[in-house]
Parts: sequence; structure tokens; C-alpha cells
Amino acid sequence: MVLIKRFLLMIQFLTAIPLPISLDVKNEDFGKGLVFAPVIGIILGALLAGSFYALSFVFPPYAASVVVMIVYIVLTGGLHLDGLGDTFDGLFSNRPKERILEIMRDSRVGTNAVLAIVSVILLNVSLLSSFSVGYLPYVLLLMPVAGRIGSLIGSGISVYARSSEGLGKSFIDYCGAKEIAVGTVIYFGMFFGVLGVMGIVIACFPVVSAVVLTKFFSRKIGGATGDILGAVCELNQTVFLMVGYLGIRFL
Repeated sequence: MVLIKRFLLMIQFLTAIPLPISLDVKNEDFGKGLVFAPVIGIILGALLAGSFYALSFVFPPYAASVVVMIVYIVLTGGLHLDGLGDTFDGLFSNRPKERILEIMRDSRVGTNAVLAIVSVILLNVSLLSSFSVGYLPYVLLLMPVAGRIGSLIGSGISVYARSSEGLGKSFIDYCGAKEIAVGTVIYFGMFFGVLGVMGIVIACFPVVSAVVLTKFFSRKIGGATGDILGAVCELNQTVFLMVGYLGIRFL
């Protein structure tokens, strides 16, 4: 069944979870499969929440938060953090479009990439350790969901920036309004199921940040790439943690 195939494809592509099966896929399966991005997020979130629960018996909250972030990097293979670094290396190089795209594709890591990745990880760890132990499992459960709605929305509202083939082309070309609509319904349902009405309010912010970040990153190169989708995912998670902390504290 095509939906099962696309779901398994998203597990294989968006995570480092071992799934040793061979799938017969077409280019459109990547973009249309993004409808399952929030589901992949909740799977990652469940693994992170379970990891924190086990770690909390041994380590204090800050140390446990650091280890949980390491678990997150292992589970995703650093895919989205790599996109974050490449995006900052390219877009903040102050070069013409074609040179920016070359820099983003370069496997070497520049100063802007290091600064962006380190800053995001430090901020995420600090925010995670600021939540009470009672709330943190719920936050970890939803954090990857907030990130991956960014990749879904970013793909659906973009055109592909490169004239040649690239990793993000199949996602951007074949993800459209239908995938955004269905995926967003799933996304809001997850937030409501975990946090109730407050979850709906908090869930609105990553949706808005996904649109704003995608438009901001795309303006210099006339579209998006796979790296930009990864960057939006990572920054969306940080936005969620910031808004979630403020929401739980003041609402």
C-alpha cells in the first residue's frame, strides 16, 4: 500500500532508526510522504521522552538534557543540524546566489555553521533543563513534531532553488497544499492530545515560524533547498521550546 510505503520511506530518510527493507519508490513519494512528518516526529519524541525518564533516575536534569540531545543527534544522524550549518555557511557568506548554493553543497564546515549549530544546541539544552521534571517528557514528546512540521510547511510553500538535481528537490516539487493540510491536522491533533487547549495555542507558533523562516532563508537564492528544510526543522524546535517554556510558566 502506497501510504505504508511512504511512511516507511520517511522513517528511513528522516531518521537513523534501522529499517533494513528495500522500497521501490518514485520521486513523488518523498514529497507526498512528508504528510507523515509529524508522525515521525512523535516517534522520535517518544524515544527522547523515554530516554529522559530512564536518565532522570541517574543524572540531574541538566546532565540528562545534554544526554537527551546526544540521543536526538544519534536518532536523526545529525541530518537537520547539517542542513542548519550549511544554510548559515551559505546564506551568511554575502556571496551571489550561485556561490551561495556552491557553499551550501560543500561538505566542509565553516565558521557560521559551527556558530549556528553550537548556539542552537546550547540553547536547546538550557531550555530543556529549565522545564520541571513533570513537564519535560511532554515537551520532549512534542519537540520533534514541532520541528518536522517546519520541514513539511517549508517544502509545501517553496520552489526548488537549484537548476540541477539535489536532495531536497523531490520533497519540494511534490509536497503541496494537500500534504500541508493533512499533516497540519495531524500536528494540531497531537498537540491537543498531549497539552490540551494550551497545546493548540503553542502549536500555532511553530507553524508561523516555519513560514517566516522559509521565506527569510529563500529570499537570497529564490527558493529552498534540502539544507534550508533542515535548518527550518531545527530552528522550529528551538522556537517551540522557547514558546513552550513561556506558555507553561505564564499561562
